[in-house]
Amino acid sequence: MSQWPAIADIAAAVQAGKMSATENVEKALKTIADKAEYKAIIVTLDENARRRAAEIDERIKKGENVGRLAGVPFIAKDNFLVFGADTTAASNILKGFVAPYQSTAINKLEAEGAICVAKANLDAFAHGSSTENSDFFTTLNPYDKTRVPGGSSGGSAAAVALEMAPFALGTDTGSSVRLPAAFCGIVGLKPTYGLVSRSGVVAMGSSLDVIGPLAATVDDAALVLDVMSGKDALDGTTIDRDESAYTDLGTELKGLKIGILKEYMDENVDAGARKNIEDAIAKLKAAGAEIKEVSVPSMHLSLAVYYILCPAEVSSNLSRYDGQRYGYSDTNAKTLDDSYNQSRSNGFGKEAKRRIMIGTYVLSSGYYDAYYKKAQTVRTKLINEFNKVFGEVDFMLGAVSPTPPFKIGEKAGDPLQMYLADLFMTGANLVGVPAISVPVGFSDDLPVGLQLLGRQRSDRQLLGLAKRVEELVA
Repeated sequence: MSQWPAIADIAAAVQAGKMSATENVEKALKTIADKAEYKAIIVTLDENARRRAAEIDERIKKGENVGRLAGVPFIAKDNFLVFGADTTAASNILKGFVAPYQSTAINKLEAEGAICVAKANLDAFAHGSSTENSDFFTTLNPYDKTRVPGGSSGGSAAAVALEMAPFALGTDTGSSVRLPAAFCGIVGLKPTYGLVSRSGVVAMGSSLDVIGPLAATVDDAALVLDVMSGKDALDGTTIDRDESAYTDLGTELKGLKIGILKEYMDENVDAGARKNIEDAIAKLKAAGAEIKEVSVPSMHLSLAVYYILCPAEVSSNLSRYDGQRYGYSDTNAKTLDDSYNQSRSNGFGKEAKRRIMIGTYVLSSGYYDAYYKKAQTVRTKLINEFNKVFGEVDFMLGAVSPTPPFKIGEKAGDPLQMYLADLFMTGANLVGVPAISVPVGFSDDLPVGLQLLGRQRSDRQLLGLAKRVEELVA
C-alpha cells in the first residue's frame, strides 16, 4: 500500500482541511532523508517548501480555493529552473548557478498548489540512459541497488518509486522519461512535442526535448499533464492543448485498432519482458481490441538518426556554457582563450564532451551533407511511415527497452552499448508523437514496462488506453 493516495485525493483532503500541506511536505522530506542511500536527490528545498506549505494551509483556513494540486509535494529533475536551490543539470559546470526565474511548468504546478520539495539526480545535461553520467553520483534502482534506474530522469523515477513524492518531473529527448519509468516500475509519459512549455528547462536537443510526468498511476500522470499543458508565449514551439481535460480518460477498447510494432518486439527483447508484454496484449485482445502486427520499415535507422541529430543540437546548446556568464569559471586562466578552454575542459564531463565533438563533426564543412542532412531526410521518411501506420491503426505498442535494468558499470565503459539502451524509444522523439511506459509485471523480480504510442496530439486518448492496460494487468 502506497503512503501517498491519488494526487486528486491528496489535494481534496488538503482543501477540505482533513490533511495539511505542511504534513505532506514533512512526510516527503522525511522519506527523502530515510532513503538517501538510493541517491535519487541532489538537493532538497526545505525552506521554500515549508514556507509554501504554511502559506497554502493559511489560505485554506481563510476559505480560499488553492487549486487542483493543493498541498501535493513533487520533485523536479535538476534541469528545471526552480527557486530555492541551485540548478546544476547534474554537471560541474553549473555548480552554484542560481536560477533568475522559474520554468513555466513549475509555475503552472505551483499556481495549482503543488509544492516542489527537491531536485532529482540525472545524467549530466540529460545525456545518458542510466544516471551514471551524473557528475555527482549514480542513482540506485529501487528494486535492486546493484542496478541502474534508467536515465536520464533516473533520479525522478527512483524518487517516485521510493514514494518520496506523489509525482516528479522529467524530460524526454530520446527515452529519458520512459526508460527510467520502465526500470523503476512506474508510469512515465512523453507527451506530443510542444504540448508542455520548455521555457526554463536546460536545453539538450531542442527539436526533440519534451517535458513529461513520472507518477505511480496513469490518473496521476494525466492530472499533472492537464495542469502543465498548453501554449506559452515564452516557448514558440508550444501547441494548443486538447479541448477536453487530459483527465477525461474514456478510451474504449472494443473496436480499438492496436498495432504490435514489429521493430519493438524483435529478437532483442528479453524473454521475461516479452512474456509480460504478450500477456498484456492477450488481455487487450480479450477485452475487445483489434490487434495486428505493423511495421515502420525505417525504424532500424532511428537510433543512428537520433545520434547524429541530437549531438548536433547538443553542440549548439552547450556552447553557451563558456565560463564567462554563469556557472563554473576557471580562475587560473591567463587569457580569454585559456578561460574558455579550461572552464569547458574542467566543467564538462566525458559524455557532454563526447556529444559536443560528435555534433560539431556532423555539422562541419564536408560532413554536413553526408551526415546531418541525410539524417534529416531519414527523419522525414520516418514521419511519413508513422503517418501511414497510424492510417491503419489507432495506437502502436511494443517493449520500452530490450533488456531489464542493467548492472551499474555494465555499460559505462562502452558508449555504443549504452546508446543501444534507447533502441526502442528514439523514434517517438524524432517524429514528435506521444508515448507512455506502463508497468506490466516483473521479469526476475525486475520491473517491465509496456510502451504505447499514439499519433500527434492524441495524448488524452493514449492516456485512456494506458489506463485500460493498467486496469487489465492489476
